[in-house]
Amino acid sequence: MVVRYMHERGFVHGDLHRGNILLRLQSQFNFDKLSTKEPYELYGEPDLEPVNRYDGQPPPAGVPKHGVVPIWLGASSEKVTLLEASIVLTDFGETFCQAREKRFGSRTPLPIRPPESRFEPTQSLTFSSDIWTLACTIWDIVAQRSLFEGFLTDEDEMTCQQIAALGPLPREWWGRWEGRRNHFNDSGELNTRATSQYGSLEVAFELFVREARVREGMSPFGSGERDAFFEMMRSMLAFRPEERLSAQQVLEAEWKVKWAVPEYEKIRSERES
Repeated sequence: MVVRYMHERGFVHGDLHRGNILLRLQSQFNFDKLSTKEPYELYGEPDLEPVNRYDGQPPPAGVPKHGVVPIWLGASSEKVTLLEASIVLTDFGETFCQAREKRFGSRTPLPIRPPESRFEPTQSLTFSSDIWTLACTIWDIVAQRSLFEGFLTDEDEMTCQQIAALGPLPREWWGRWEGRRNHFNDSGELNTRATSQYGSLEVAFELFVREARVREGMSPFGSGERDAFFEMMRSMLAFRPEERLSAQQVLEAEWKVKWAVPEYEKIRSERES
């Protein structure tokens, strides 16, 4: 919903991923009601770490002499119940107004980086770029792991993973991808052992969602929910940006309407009761 809110006001977030979704402090940590002195009385003086240069020289002007160790205010995420959880979207350092500014290239982590930033480098990122990263983030939350593996992965290997999961690239992208011959034969089939290990979206779901939920004693996705989830994900992860769902259409997707939103409303009503 917050992504739709931003898009309706003309802004592209530009860096959507799970690391930028935070849990709001629980009610007992309401700093708005504390005086300036009370945090020190409750938690003591902050721990300071000096800023040192490798060459032993003093930090230049504008660099602080010390850093402040973050304070621990809550519990581990595993101990936060759904009733207590309230999330906020953060980090707007890459945010821009689509109507007033062009933004070329993406600095989001490679596993969730929208492919148009590579294959359409002269085209500005758009709302649709957020939809790609939002889809990757939804998968990351549902599966508790990334859809695309980023460890020791370069752009060519990432493209191979995307093709394995989502199908062929648009013809013009395929034609200008110089690295394809290192991974595919003339028939478009993966030709190396390293890249042939990548699986389809359905295989990834079976391994990392269904089986994982069974191991953890969680109720599995029913066939109807699974199919609706696939339909939404594929519509959000279309290679061509113009073919992806809008943020409003994501909220109207069957999986959102029949499963995600009702569960959210149930949790919210329990919190307010």
